[in-house]
Parts: sequence; C-alpha cells; structure tokens
Amino acid sequence: MVATVVAVRRPTSARPGAHGIIHPDGTIEGWVGGSCAQPVVVREALRALADGQPRLLRISKDPPSDARRGDGIVELVMTCHSGGTLEIHVEPMLPAPALWVVGTTPICGSLVELGAAAGFTVTLIDPVADAEAFPTADRVVSSTDLASLDPGTAPYLLVASQGQWDEEALESALRRDLSYVGLVASPTRAAVVREYLLGAGVAPDRVAAIRAPAGIDLGAETAAEVALSILAELVQVRRGRASFVAAPGPATLAGAAAAPASPPPPETSEIVLIDPVCGMTVDADDVRHLAEHAGVVYAFCCLGCRTRFMKDPTAFVPAASATA
Repeated sequence: MVATVVAVRRPTSARPGAHGIIHPDGTIEGWVGGSCAQPVVVREALRALADGQPRLLRISKDPPSDARRGDGIVELVMTCHSGGTLEIHVEPMLPAPALWVVGTTPICGSLVELGAAAGFTVTLIDPVADAEAFPTADRVVSSTDLASLDPGTAPYLLVASQGQWDEEALESALRRDLSYVGLVASPTRAAVVREYLLGAGVAPDRVAAIRAPAGIDLGAETAAEVALSILAELVQVRRGRASFVAAPGPATLAGAAAAPASPPPPETSEIVLIDPVCGMTVDADDVRHLAEHAGVVYAFCCLGCRTRFMKDPTAFVPAASATA
C-alpha cells in the first residue's frame, strides 16, 4: 500500500512527493504527515486494501464542499490538525488474483489462456496433467489436496474435469476460503455433485456457493466461448459487480476432520471396466475410482457412481454381470 502526498496548503509538515508504505498490520514506513494525519491515512489505507480501490484523501479543518467532491475523493475534517490542507493519494498494491483450474478438458485449456491474459495467476490442477500442454499456466499441480495448497490464499476456483474428479476436488476445496467456486456441468450433473457433497458432510452454505453451470449465459457453444463466459463471471466477482454471492465469506470447514479414505480394493489381476451404475466403459489407463464387492473389483467413471454403488452394491451387480 503506497500513500503519496500530492498537494498541500500550508502550514503543513509534509510536502508534495512525500510518501509512505503502509503494511497490512497498520505499520508505516516513510512520512505522510504529523501525528494527527498519519493515523487517519493508515485507517483509510487499510480500507483501500480491503476493497482494492484507490482514493484521494483531503485532510483539512474546512468542512466538505460540494465544489470539491468527486468520485474517489474522501474528505476528512481534522479538529486536531495544526492547519492547512493535505491531499494524499492512497494506492493499494495487491497481488494478482489466483485462479485455480481443475481438469485437463478443452474448456480448462482455454480458461488457462484467457485467465493469464486477464492478469490472473493461473494454476492448472489435475493428477494426470502434462505441464507442456498448458504453457500459459503459471504452474501445473498434480496434488489433489486443495484444502492445504497455498494456505492463506482465497483463490477463484473452476472445476471442469467432466466428472473425472469433480466431487473430490470440490470436497477438498470447500474446506478452505474461496473467492469464487464454479463447476462446469449440466444442471442434472450439478445436482448429483451437490447431493454427494452434502452427504460427505460439507456444510450447506458451502455447497450453495457453487456456481453451476459456471459462467454468464452468453449462448456459448465452443470450449473457448464457454471459457470466455466463465472469465466474464470471474471479472464480475473480482470487481464487485456480481449479483450473486459467490462464496460464503469467512465460513469455512478448515480444520474439520477429513472424510476417511476408502480402503484399497484387494489385489486382483482383473478389473471390470464397465461402470455397474451408469454402464459407461472406463479407460483402463485412467482408472481413478474402484470398489470391491464379493471378490470382484469394479471401475467407475466418477466418484458419484462409486458412492451410489457402495450404498447398495446388490442393486447394480446383476446389471453389471449381464452387461459383462
């Protein structure tokens, strides 16, 4: 945060060009005025840091005047002020917002490019992501533990893994503070994801924060157009123009006990690659969700199908056997 004296009317102790660096803890390095002016400058600087907007402070004994009013001008009457007038420009120096994109789909690739061009620090997250495929990303992360990644950061999160690990990513990410959380999915698929998250113990207000389908309705059809609609929504949130609450502020599940991991299936040389719940054929090279029943290991296209299977395996095993 930088505060710079841009104009004065004597008597004042500060001169034009005097400046100070104000830290988030309220300490200041430099000089922007005496003992009356400095605490006020620090207070307004911290407010600017909170809302991200610069402002011009006019500190004087004179009452506010309509002739001097304008956007971004804050008039402050100082009764303890020794006299004169100080005009101080306060500029918040904020880090680039963090955008986390989960998945390796074409929409993810387009959003990485657009997000980087729009000034976001972009992280592509997926266990099987190839960094060379996303050259405009600031980094590519294979970890699935989004809850502990970059503590203290409240990223903009977009999940578009097309069901590969939507549930796991959201369950982990919703245990931290987020500036935005969006899911690329149909309304039907989004409802299934929300049902899973609620069943996994994620608080309802956190689940309600998910924007699904993510993005502004632009009539988008291609991956690039969908990514553009999502970026437009991110800009709305970033600039305080969104009509919805994208995240429940300080509400978080940080520190809550994580759900117990599923036990690994028994060693076997064969895995049924037809999802017994939805009938989809699972790629043998990209099996992520497994479950065992009656000595047989089944592969699933997504965590949602696996969860439904585990609730009542006998409801799906006959269908799986017939299909096989």
